[in-house]
Amino acid sequence: MKVKAGVFSTDFGNLRLMLISRDVAKVLDICPGCRVKVIAGRREFTFFAGVSDELSGNKVLLPRPIYEVLGRPSDVELVPYVTPTSVRYIKKKLHGSKLSYDEIYTIIKDVVSDVLTDVEIAAFISAQMSVGMDVAEMISLTKAMVETGNKLEFDKPVYDMHSIGGVPGNSKVSIVAVPIIASTGVFIPKTSSRAITSPAGTADTMEVFARVEFTMDEVLELSKKVNGFIIWGGTLNLAPADDILIRVEYVLMADPLSQMIASILSKKLSMSVKNLLIDIPVGAGAKVESLEKGRELASIFTQVGHGLELNIRCALTYGEQPIGYTVGPALEAREALETLQGGGPMSLREKATSLAGVVLEMAGVAPKGAGRELAKEVLSSGKAYEMFKKIVSAQGGNPEVRPDDIPVGKHKAEVRAPIEGYVTGVYNRPITTLARIVGAPYDKGAGVKLYVKRGHKVRKGEVLMEIYSNSSVRLEEAIKKVSELKPIAIEGMLLEMYPEYM
Repeated sequence: MKVKAGVFSTDFGNLRLMLISRDVAKVLDICPGCRVKVIAGRREFTFFAGVSDELSGNKVLLPRPIYEVLGRPSDVELVPYVTPTSVRYIKKKLHGSKLSYDEIYTIIKDVVSDVLTDVEIAAFISAQMSVGMDVAEMISLTKAMVETGNKLEFDKPVYDMHSIGGVPGNSKVSIVAVPIIASTGVFIPKTSSRAITSPAGTADTMEVFARVEFTMDEVLELSKKVNGFIIWGGTLNLAPADDILIRVEYVLMADPLSQMIASILSKKLSMSVKNLLIDIPVGAGAKVESLEKGRELASIFTQVGHGLELNIRCALTYGEQPIGYTVGPALEAREALETLQGGGPMSLREKATSLAGVVLEMAGVAPKGAGRELAKEVLSSGKAYEMFKKIVSAQGGNPEVRPDDIPVGKHKAEVRAPIEGYVTGVYNRPITTLARIVGAPYDKGAGVKLYVKRGHKVRKGEVLMEIYSNSSVRLEEAIKKVSELKPIAIEGMLLEMYPEYM
């Protein structure tokens, strides 16, 4: 049915909504919320209909951004859209059945084509959480995500590293490790993710220093200028389903195993990575709470990776408390820069050089068992810092930026020790929650700065941590939550008396 097209300016975010008149709805038998396909020339988009009594005759209103993409048409063709087959496959998975490659590909293609609603995508994510996927399905899911997007090709071997996350402060590790690796001649074009459940993804922290969003052509130019870089893959249409799924995962605060593996590997395959190191933090409060479970996950990663013809290794790392002393994009950026300049906390130096060392061994730059020492030498010599400055410059940032130049939240609160004693716990999840309450990662200056780690002796009234935000309201909410969340535990030598009184 041909109808006249107009435009409305209301921003409905990611909801692809159009308005149609009651007359059009009646002729096409379209209900509020029903799918409608809009065709203009060779372009077509799927919308969800809102029926308006303020419109009359054969008229529809489209969101301005898509109206512009369609070429500002005076009229468009409307076609009622039946429930997509992919919804049936999602229901099949929810009922516990195994999906074939074609079924998974159909779901992912409809995700990328904006055919599925966020509710239907959430159902697919929920099915992966409740039912799970076997290795064959994970391979199919990863392939489908790669094949529904672009792929970059480079003229040299590509190496990369990626952490599954779950430990606050972890985003800065790659910012130290990538320059170490790149300064030895190993090509590492790192595509990083933004935060899903954490206060900062590597892309969020790198964005404090420089641009992280680039086109395909710009990335190819970057590869000619510098031997490594740290960018966000979301603007490259590399495995675009991943970014849509992450958006829904963020709302659900969910990161199912199969989707996490497919998310990581699809992005890497789309960048032509053939050699990949996976960092799996383990310990209480991390995503993986024991070495045994870490080994199981490493086995799955390896099986899926081999099925995709990837040379893949997994490193199980300590994850029971935050990496370094800062959590949140700007605070972590400061600490990463301090480390590259020769200082920084021991936990960050150790993790970055250990992981970089494994990649150097994979690349044959260092003999087996000697990679860590080489990485430490590169870091202490200043070569990694010089490479980082080149990376920042190539990505459009200021290579001479100093840690104190990086602004943090203008509002600050201190959390002090209520008693004298020893720190017996610095807990990942409460610290992550506090950093997110104050606005991280969207507020780059928001986050938490720790002054103690497990084993530290503290006096009553001593500062345990500072909380930063650019919102005084958010900071007040975080302060209220501190006593409930108990992010830091302190105990004296005397734990209890019994009986309580004599």
